[in-house]
Amino acid sequence: MANQENWALLEELLLARGPGGQEEEVVALCRRELEPVCDAVWSDQAGNLIGRLEGRDPDAPAIRVMAHLDEIAMVIKRIDEDGGLRVFALGGAFPANFGMCPVDVMGNREIVPGVLSFGTMHGTSATPQSQHVLSGDVGWNDVHVITRRTKAELGELGIRAGTRVVLSQHWRKPFRVHDAVAAHFLDDRAPILAALCAARSLRSRREELGGDVYFVFTSSEEETNAGAQYAARTLPGEVCIAIEVGPVAQEYDTHLSNDPIVLTGDQKGYYSRLVSDALLLTAADCGYCPQPALMPGFASDASAVLVSGASAQAGCLAIPTENTHGYEMITEGAIEACAETLVAYLIMPARSLSGVD
Repeated sequence: MANQENWALLEELLLARGPGGQEEEVVALCRRELEPVCDAVWSDQAGNLIGRLEGRDPDAPAIRVMAHLDEIAMVIKRIDEDGGLRVFALGGAFPANFGMCPVDVMGNREIVPGVLSFGTMHGTSATPQSQHVLSGDVGWNDVHVITRRTKAELGELGIRAGTRVVLSQHWRKPFRVHDAVAAHFLDDRAPILAALCAARSLRSRREELGGDVYFVFTSSEEETNAGAQYAARTLPGEVCIAIEVGPVAQEYDTHLSNDPIVLTGDQKGYYSRLVSDALLLTAADCGYCPQPALMPGFASDASAVLVSGASAQAGCLAIPTENTHGYEMITEGAIEACAETLVAYLIMPARSLSGVD
């Protein structure tokens, strides 16, 4: 990370637990960072955190910037009589995304440590789960969480069907790899940090900001995009920009670098052409070589609100990311590059809405 303050904040964000529907730890950090730089900060009924920066022109159209709060996680499906937790995906996750690892079980009264277990790989055909481990074909039916508590004890701690299970803080710290940083949950903590950096930068450039900007940190993106849908319907503005991680893949012609990815479409449909063009031009003006990409295996808050008709226009600016939904990796300067591009886009309202210089 080019900035030590940003590195410290990224580590805080990564350590904060934020499964869909239970993002309070991440919200608290974002609120702390937004309040000194925004004109107003509040939470809405959908669990979104919103910061508004007022532009100089009250008649200029507002823009909504969205970065989601939630991480991929697990949710308890049932508790066996011996206290073992049977879990299922919360968001786009498979057991391989986590591996056999320490977890935190987020009970209503206490957070309980546990271990996500695939069981032994030294079984025979009499133990089908072992065969699945050996073949690398592990599904959610093959795994369980060990807490060393009884079912009754877990119930007293407020642990039940529907309780969230997340990767333990024990395994959440970022890891430097030469010119890159790796960690679980850079999706979406890296885009959150980019949005926070942009808000901080815009505060010092208020005289260049045309219309209002709403920084929306959305809830439940990994499951339903519910937070973004609510925000797009209830906040002013006609344009939504999602700040995201962008998968690095040969099929998308994307590579791991600081150069932002600008999506032209994803599995939900195509982004607004003029918005995508404006983002590409802005990234180039900032000195980067933007990576336009069509990603049928990806989706964002912005594509969700566009296809539902909740927003008239939408685009997606993404940080190139290796191992999305796994042990993710980004380059050291990618967050700052995304933030710089976003700021440049937001202070050029004519380009933002028309795609014209």
